Amino acid sequence: MTALGFDATTTSNFFFEEEHHMLRTQVRRFVEEEIKPNADTWEKEGSTPREILRKMGELGFFGIRYPEKYGGSAMDERATVVLAEELGRSTYAGVAISALVHTDMASVHLFNAGNDTQKDKYIPRVISGEIITAVGVTEPDAGSDVKGIRTIARREGDHYILNGAKTFITNGVLGDVFCVAAKTDPTGSPSQSVTMFIVEKGVPGFSVSRSLKKHGWNSSDTAELSFVDVRVPVENVLGQEGRGFYEIMKNFQNERLVLGAMAMGEAQAAIEMTVQYVKDRKAFGAPLWDKQVIRNRLAEFASKVEAGRQMIYSTAARAANGEELVREVSMIKAYCGELVNEVMYACVQFHGGMGFMRESAIERMARDARVQSIGGGATEVMLEEVAKRM
Repeated sequence: MTALGFDATTTSNFFFEEEHHMLRTQVRRFVEEEIKPNADTWEKEGSTPREILRKMGELGFFGIRYPEKYGGSAMDERATVVLAEELGRSTYAGVAISALVHTDMASVHLFNAGNDTQKDKYIPRVISGEIITAVGVTEPDAGSDVKGIRTIARREGDHYILNGAKTFITNGVLGDVFCVAAKTDPTGSPSQSVTMFIVEKGVPGFSVSRSLKKHGWNSSDTAELSFVDVRVPVENVLGQEGRGFYEIMKNFQNERLVLGAMAMGEAQAAIEMTVQYVKDRKAFGAPLWDKQVIRNRLAEFASKVEAGRQMIYSTAARAANGEELVREVSMIKAYCGELVNEVMYACVQFHGGMGFMRESAIERMARDARVQSIGGGATEVMLEEVAKRM
């Protein structure tokens, strides 16, 4: 039970089953024992260590959505939400996103679009953490506008020749296998000309042109990637040629649900931390908690976060039943991405001068949260998706 009385194992039985509660307990224990004591060092180093990611694989966190025949647990979107929320609650969003990009934004392309040979080759190693994956869609001039990508793949015999650049790629420096989007028909319809390819680290012509320094998520490695005459075998095409746009769009919904859950985990942790701080911190002879304006603001944010969390849970449950929920997921991404930033702003304020110091967790969390309204679909893009369906 937390400072505000939130305990997902008792408040959400309507949406979750025993296996989800067990997963939450396991992830929460891993966060307390493995992430929180060590992640300040990873923030300075600029990445999450591979041994930690492998431990997550050994514990089954990377296989919760994949079939048992590959070593997975064959769970559904509700499990994804649990994993993302608890990693968000760790207060180290860089660690969280390193894992979640691998589980729910990159390797999913291998599973969803891959043929049996590709899945047999990669998915067991994805689940174990032996390989870490990244997805290469975003470019200097194209993010959510997937149709605008400029990376080109030209077929020559049994290979495609890949040329172009990708940027803001999470796991880009230390990743092993990349799912890369490129145009295979530059003169064709934008939605019919994008193809996804599997590109492994070390292929001639493929390099990390820059390791990027960020405002937040500092325990996550982020790269700019370069492709110069990279020869990709035809058997490394993911799905059908020209269908990459639809594969990317399909997984955006899962990605945005994950990011919403992660954001609400971050917001919940910030509120709990701040409640404790204002109860301990005295000003003018009394704890800050005695100030009604502070109590009311924190209660208001607790209510908003609970509303966001419940929409995420219900949407995950509906998605698990096969519903198409572009409208709801877009709402979640817009609402939660903005809300986590509102929460962080207020929590820094209530921490006073300490909230501005690099030694305080809330300062780091505020920086980490800023990207939640940008990455994975900016708020403005998400609201347009909602508007189209009104």
